[in-house]
Amino acid sequence: MKRWKWTIALSGAIVIVLLLRGFAFTSCLIPSSGMENSLFRGERILVNKWSYGLRLPFISLFSYHRWGEKKVRKEDIVVFNNPANTSEPVIDQREVFISRCVGTPGDTLLVDSLFTVIPSQKGAAPDLKQLYAYPKMREQQLDSLLALLSIAPNELMGQDSVNHVRSFSRYEYYLLEQAMNGKNWIHPLQTNPESSVAYPLVIPGKGKAVRVYPWNRTLLRNTLVLHEGRQAEIKNDTLYVDGAPAQHCYFTKDYYWMASNNSVNLSDSRLFGFVPQDHILGKASLILFSKENQTNPFNGYRWNRFFRPIH
Repeated sequence: MKRWKWTIALSGAIVIVLLLRGFAFTSCLIPSSGMENSLFRGERILVNKWSYGLRLPFISLFSYHRWGEKKVRKEDIVVFNNPANTSEPVIDQREVFISRCVGTPGDTLLVDSLFTVIPSQKGAAPDLKQLYAYPKMREQQLDSLLALLSIAPNELMGQDSVNHVRSFSRYEYYLLEQAMNGKNWIHPLQTNPESSVAYPLVIPGKGKAVRVYPWNRTLLRNTLVLHEGRQAEIKNDTLYVDGAPAQHCYFTKDYYWMASNNSVNLSDSRLFGFVPQDHILGKASLILFSKENQTNPFNGYRWNRFFRPIH
């Protein structure tokens, strides 16, 4: 009799865990440095599936449905399925990405020729990272400053015959500036020579028109084909939708523009374009576990980050 009770209790616990995982929460491992300093590589986070309404599982069987649908808010850190994975037709079977939402339906962002959002449009989030160059001879001095300011060591991103390149958040750069007392030898790196040219990028919304321009027509064409089920192609620098030239495009879904904190990491909308509402899994809500990479089982734990809310 006791054995049956234990079997029933264990089975019930397994069912409850599966139901919570399928209908309320799930966990994800952060695989890269793309969201530093909000999230560090190797951290395990809790994802709230109800933040934007529950997307019902088993899309392959029941198609897409969402209970209590809510819009993603700007600056939310969002977990979603890869919108560019054409080899997997079922949305919830695609790999999972995480990025910060910087554009919501109807927003107009200013972007450069590589679709990087111009910094003035990124808001005040202090964790957003950019590239900075400094003289090679200052390497040891920089390491000392990073240790003094308790800035987590970051990897060397590149170098030439004179300079090294690393990425820092704006807040980290501010701390370094203050520590150098006006003798600043770390400077922002201009990664794109055309970044001074800004293009307005309108984020598509359900039932709204988006004007076709030379800089967005390929992006719009890909969105129509991948997510709207439309026939679209570019011929002689003109976008054709369902066989007719189009000066405006209309969409049946809401879309979002996602960005990494670290501008070097391209696993964001610069790579896969607009993210449709039906690809949204949930909001990153809590850090469950945090440990530095390549450390042994007895050290490297970031105890101050355990169970910290994600903002």
